[in-house]
Amino acid sequence: MKLILISNRLPITVTEEKQQLKFLPSAGGLVSGLSDYLNSLKDVSLAEFEHLWVGWPGSSVSDKNVKVVKEVLQRDFKSYPVFIPQNLMDDFYNGFCNKTIWPLFHYFPSHAIYNDEQWNAYLRVNEIFCQAVQELIEPGDIVWVHDYHLMLLPGLLREKNKEISIGFFLHIPFPDYEMFRFLPRKWQTKILEGLLGADLIGFHTHDYTQYFLRCVLSILGYEHIMGKIILEDRMVKAETFPMGINFQKFFDMASSREVDKEKTLLKKIFSDLKVILSIDRLDYTKGIINRLEGYETFLAQNPKWQGKVILMMVVVPSRIGVEHYRMMKKQIDEQVGKINGKFGTISWIPIVYQYKFLPLNQLVALYSVSDVALITPIRDGMNLIAKEYIATRTDKTGVLILSEMAGAARELGEAIIVNPNDYKEIANALKEALEMREEDQKKRMQAMQTRLRRYDVIKWGNEFLRELFSLKEEQKRFETRLLGQHKVNLQQDYKKALHRLLLLDYDGTLVPFSTDPRTASPSEEVMEILRLLSADPKNEVVIISGRDRKTLINWFSSLDISLVAEHGVWMRRKNEDWRTIKPLENRWKSNLLPVLETYVDRLPGSFIEEKEFSIAWHYRPCHPELASIRAKELVDYLLYFTSNIDIQVLHGNKVVEVRCAGVNKGIAALSWLLDNKFDFILAIGDDWTDEDLFKVLPEKAYSIKVGIGHTYARFNLYNYRDVVELLKQLGETK
Repeated sequence: MKLILISNRLPITVTEEKQQLKFLPSAGGLVSGLSDYLNSLKDVSLAEFEHLWVGWPGSSVSDKNVKVVKEVLQRDFKSYPVFIPQNLMDDFYNGFCNKTIWPLFHYFPSHAIYNDEQWNAYLRVNEIFCQAVQELIEPGDIVWVHDYHLMLLPGLLREKNKEISIGFFLHIPFPDYEMFRFLPRKWQTKILEGLLGADLIGFHTHDYTQYFLRCVLSILGYEHIMGKIILEDRMVKAETFPMGINFQKFFDMASSREVDKEKTLLKKIFSDLKVILSIDRLDYTKGIINRLEGYETFLAQNPKWQGKVILMMVVVPSRIGVEHYRMMKKQIDEQVGKINGKFGTISWIPIVYQYKFLPLNQLVALYSVSDVALITPIRDGMNLIAKEYIATRTDKTGVLILSEMAGAARELGEAIIVNPNDYKEIANALKEALEMREEDQKKRMQAMQTRLRRYDVIKWGNEFLRELFSLKEEQKRFETRLLGQHKVNLQQDYKKALHRLLLLDYDGTLVPFSTDPRTASPSEEVMEILRLLSADPKNEVVIISGRDRKTLINWFSSLDISLVAEHGVWMRRKNEDWRTIKPLENRWKSNLLPVLETYVDRLPGSFIEEKEFSIAWHYRPCHPELASIRAKELVDYLLYFTSNIDIQVLHGNKVVEVRCAGVNKGIAALSWLLDNKFDFILAIGDDWTDEDLFKVLPEKAYSIKVGIGHTYARFNLYNYRDVVELLKQLGETK
């Protein structure tokens, strides 16, 4: 058993110069965080896992060196390279990933482009990753896919490996529905279906989780219960796991000898100045221009601080091949020059600006000597820099100014939280931070350090995997309820029986749900199966449905079967006329019809089906999210409105039905069950209205719920196709 961790980049970058191979550590928060987690596995309860990291090695390698690279990476770094042609990688990474997904998911729709060739490259690279992983997967392995580059991969893997455990974690924001729908409809669907190939989908914040669930509802029509989405064949869960850092590593490193040397040098350089630290990758999502404007405003409004404070600004080069990044670099250069020219003197420069990558020891030294960390992204999935700064403050001094748009703001409430688009608010925050009493600094820092120490990257990873294991156990418990291995017993009991009763629901059981229920007539295959079953003299076949009796007669009058209409209101045994189970009245309908008509007006696409002793409001063809809201409103109103009337309100599958109380499928079925002559009983249904039927069945009856929800039935089948196949086999039994 092993953990297969998959990301776009490997933790090792392979370069080939003059036929010489070099293996260097890759940079980035995802790589460093996951590497720290994997290194911790030997110290925790998950230590029994071998692990293998799958990803792109950072460059193309000549054919003659491919085998060598694979051997070295697997032997020395527990990594497995996925080789991708350079032109395809350009369209995939610089194209779709960073010109479509990155800007859109960070709420910069004007920066996003929608190019079919780049989308096709995204598809192709995800397929190449799938092929590579297929070569590695063994029974019992755990697959953990990371980030927006590979959102299609879980679905591709699921198609080929039905039983494996798949987790997915998104390290950037997931946008709300209004932003996500900017994508072409086909792309929206493919991405969501790809993500739903995972068993567990993780996000940094509760907001991102809810945005994802809303998109799934609005685009695919799947509702959720506490983050759990019931698909046709599986249960998937979306959950929040805020990623931490290796707190102890940064805390200890801040006092290390190599960092102390750097700190001593920096303190000499900055002498008596207060240091404000700004460090980010070059990216338009980081709000670098905004914070420069905030700093400029601070200096203008607080002349007493001129000459006493310095902004140490480090910008790490990133995606220099993308036009928006080149433009932003030019803006930053100009803005820094403007501020230094406006406020600087011979003895003081307001901004020290470095455009380069810093090694970890220099970075930790900067964290340690900075009085204020100014971290104000316009949109950020988490932002681990904020957490790293806090972890290095061994004396618990220092102030963090943090954008409310960063995922980390949900955890670091003791920081000074600002709106990154308000430069005046940034200026005021800088003044507050620089003038904050040391006692208050320590109080805030202590609270944040305690929280980050407790929920570090190791706990983050462990919690994700344990939730995945728990979810798989829940899925296994459901699988034990599947008819599966019990099917042989059912068929044998059916064959031996002399008197059989078959109680069959219709919609969702014998036929799939239809956008318009009025058109969901039985297929020729279903009619032939029912004809075979009803022709056997040992069988009593009963269609027990919510449909009205006119529709049932229209569809099934040619068959020698019994019918139950309106969930048990009307009953028609073979060779008999229709009758009601008990005396009923329907004068209440005239009072409720106007209410339902109001909701038809409020929800485009919904419609009313009026039956003799019930009314149904259907909303299957409607916008899923609005329909869900309207349906809940209607049910609440009807329950209140009808509290003194002898009727019942049912919220079924995309339908709200009002019917006379004291009537249900269970009561209707008693008409046959009380005969006590049947030595084989089979009941199949998909809706909660069928639960009344399952409750009254004898213990040895074969009751089957279609779908994977909770039920009183003994067994489950995935879908109507499984039902049709089962009945077909019974019909052919001799």
